[in-house]
This record gives sequence, structure tokens and C-alpha cells, in this order.
Amino acid sequence: MSGKDKFWQAIGDYAARPIATLVAEDETRLESLAIDQSGLRFDFTKTHLDAEIVDRFVALADAMDLDGARKALFAGDIVNASEGRAAEHTAERGEGHPDSVAHARALHARMRALVDAIEAGALGEIRHIIHIGIGGSALGPRLVIDALSREADRYTSAIVSNVDGIALEDAIDRFDPRYTLIAVASKTFTTTETMLNAASALSWLQQAGVEDPHGRFIAMTANPDSALEWGIDETRILPFSETVGGRYSLWSSIGFPIALVLGWGMFEEMLEGAAEMDRHFRLADWPDSAPALAAFVDCYYAQVRQAPTRAVFAYDERLRLLPDYLQQLEMESNGKSATADGERLTRASAPITWGGVGTDAQHAVFQLLHQGSHLVPVEFVAAIEGGDGLDLAHHAMLLANCFAQGAALMDGRSAADDPARDYAGDRPSITLLLDDVSPRILGALLAFYEHRTFVNATLLGINPFDQFGVELGKDIAREMGRDDARLDPSTAVLMRLARLDGFV
Repeated sequence: MSGKDKFWQAIGDYAARPIATLVAEDETRLESLAIDQSGLRFDFTKTHLDAEIVDRFVALADAMDLDGARKALFAGDIVNASEGRAAEHTAERGEGHPDSVAHARALHARMRALVDAIEAGALGEIRHIIHIGIGGSALGPRLVIDALSREADRYTSAIVSNVDGIALEDAIDRFDPRYTLIAVASKTFTTTETMLNAASALSWLQQAGVEDPHGRFIAMTANPDSALEWGIDETRILPFSETVGGRYSLWSSIGFPIALVLGWGMFEEMLEGAAEMDRHFRLADWPDSAPALAAFVDCYYAQVRQAPTRAVFAYDERLRLLPDYLQQLEMESNGKSATADGERLTRASAPITWGGVGTDAQHAVFQLLHQGSHLVPVEFVAAIEGGDGLDLAHHAMLLANCFAQGAALMDGRSAADDPARDYAGDRPSITLLLDDVSPRILGALLAFYEHRTFVNATLLGINPFDQFGVELGKDIAREMGRDDARLDPSTAVLMRLARLDGFV
């Protein structure tokens, strides 16, 4: 057994008591396993963690030098070893190496100047914005705009990520090309799906007779030269740093559609909320750190209880896209089979993240959560203040359902004479209760998830900032149109049936 494995063994050997017993008997539990920070309450009390297991996780964190990894992250040191890069998304929020923070502020100032110019009519009358990107270049802006746009009445917007032409058609059919701005987000400005959608959007403007169609494009990229070559004017190119990865990039120039649609003030509030969470993560001891405790919970169920999935349910319609966003953040970051040292990972990597929206999910998937044979750790996300103007009974019923589900998963219900009505209980859940879905609190929430992902990666000894697994399918897709492509018989038949000769 390796020196680090013994810490995992100590965690696995601990005989955890039933959750209901812990809640009933531990008078300090509401203080030690609930954290109030940045307008959020992180409630870990309905899990199997107790002070003893937390201490064992802290010992593991020390063995994995989590403190050193945290310092390296905020110092702008190389933490993405496979690509030889820092990961400086926190610098976009003002927490990082001073030079990187200054650079981020300069790029934010450039972005704000362009937003101000558009609002002043420098690009003509703009009523609509189509944001084209994929992965992290789309998921973050889509989540934030969907969550907060009910508070803004500035521009109608659409975010297009799928290369399926229906996605782009659905967007352009809604808008008048004479009043539409196209924002293209790509770190390299060569992403195949994004650039094909951009070319089709350009054709749409040209066919509509829009004067200077290239002038209606804004580029967000870490490769400005490619955007220039594509035909976008230098004044409409918003660079961002190579050290900001896609799924961590909404705080950078990738956030341009957020700033335009919602207004610079709301974008800035979101940055401030994220910075609050950055400071909490940077300064708190591990037992008092919301991201660390959440990662301890994740690792306990994935590694000790062998739970292969983690379910996230947003009990707030404004956060309906949160599970989609987290799927990429968590699974692209930590879905690895090798350690940062180049060794094979000998334990489970990230669990499969999935979820939905309450109360819809209660009538779709909660049957399995309560009575299925799988152990599925559940995460509830809700807000004290509702976002609607209807009878308060709507939000009261929503929250009552949210809290009741967590209690029911923990308590269960015995029916020894009728197994079909027996609920085993002792099923774990976390509750994240927001004061409100505001820009500041949403920023803090998303930064929390980033740091939680980082802690999980560090405890497993993997690199959360590369994503080489994404590339293989793309490489094969690029080869498919070539005469010398080596296709297996099954794929060759599919290509022929789909009549793809000459199109890829």
C-alpha cells in the first residue's frame, strides 16, 4: 500500500453511522457541517460525514498537498502540467498573480468599452445578439443569461452551440438581420463546429443585404490573429488569456454576451460574488471551507460507497441549466484515467453528473432515488426569494417540496409487511440554499463549483485543466472525408447510408 493509499484506507475503514442518527445525536452538527458564505448556505448535515471522517479527509488533503495546490492556483503557477500552463480564471475576478489580475482588468476595460459603444449606437441599431460557441464558450453564458435575463430588458438573445443546422435556423428565424449582432466565441478561432455556424451566420447577413456583414461580428478568442484572418476588425476582437480554460472562461471576454444582454453592472456584480468565494476558498481551513467539504462528500460516496453518479436538482426555474453546466465542468475536468504524474488512476474518477429541475424531476426520476437499488448522492439547489410575481404559495410549495425530499431520502419509511412501500432511507443529500438568484450570489455559486472540482482533482491526484479525451472523436471526424480514411466496417456502412461522400 502506498503512503497516500493508507489515507484512503483510513477513510474507507471508518464505520459511518446512519445519517438520521448523526442528525439526532450530534448537537454540533448544524454548526460543523453547515457553512454560510457569500449569500449561500451550504448544508452537508444530511450526509454520512462526521467530525471523525472530516479529520481523515483533512489528513488525506495534507498528504496530497492540497494547500500547496491551492497556493499554486492563486499564484499563477503551472497547475496544468500536461500543457505547461497556469489556470488563471480567478485572476479574471481579481484574485491571482498581480500581473495576471492587471492584464485581466485591461481586457475587461476593452470589453466594457465595446459594450458602451454598442449601447451608444456605434454599430448601428442593435436589437438582437446571437452568440455562437460550443462547450465552455456557450454553457456558461447560456446559464447566466437564462438565470438573470428576467431582470433585464435590453436585447433579445440566442446562444447557438450545436452544429445541427436546426439550432442556428431556430435562432435566425427569430431575428431581423438588419438589427442583429453575431458574437463568435472560440479560444483558437478554429473550432470546427463554431466556425461552420459562424460562416452560415455570415451568409445569412449577406443574403439579407446587410451592409458590411463582417462588421456585425464580435470575436472572443485567445488567438486574435485567426479572427483577423477570418475578417473581423481588430476593434471588435476581445482577447482573453491562454491560461483561461474553456469551462472556466465565462469570467473573461467569453462573458461578453452576458455583459451586453444584462448590462455591465450585473456582469461586474457576478465577478465580485465569485471573488468573495475565491477569498473564502483561499483563506479558510479545510473543515470550514465549503468547496473542500463538498469535495469530501463527493469523494466519500464515489470512492468509499462506489456511487457512480451524482444528481443535481435545481428547485428554481432560473437555475434549470445548472445541471448542464456542471456536467461539463465536472466530467470534462475530472473524467480522467491518468494521474497528473502520468500514472494510471487506480480508483474511480469523477462520478457521472446528471440532474433536472424540481418539482418536475420528482415525478420522473425520484422513484429510483428513494427506492431503487442504486445509491445516488443528491444535491438540492434552491433560493429563499422567488423570481415570480404570482401568489407566494408557488414558491412556498416549491421550497417545501425541496426540503421534504431531502428529509424523505434521509428518514425513509418502514413497511415490513409490504416491501413495495418500504423506503430504506439513509440516502444522502446536500442542500445549497441561496438568499436569492442575484448576479453576486450566482457568481459565488459558480466559483464554489469550480473550487470544489479543483479539490476533488487534487485529492485524486489528477489534472482538472486538460481535456485530451475530447479530441479523439474530432480527429476521426476530420479524417472521414479523406479517401485514405481507415474506417471500421460498421462506420463505413453508416457513412454510406447517410450519403456523406463529399460533405466531410
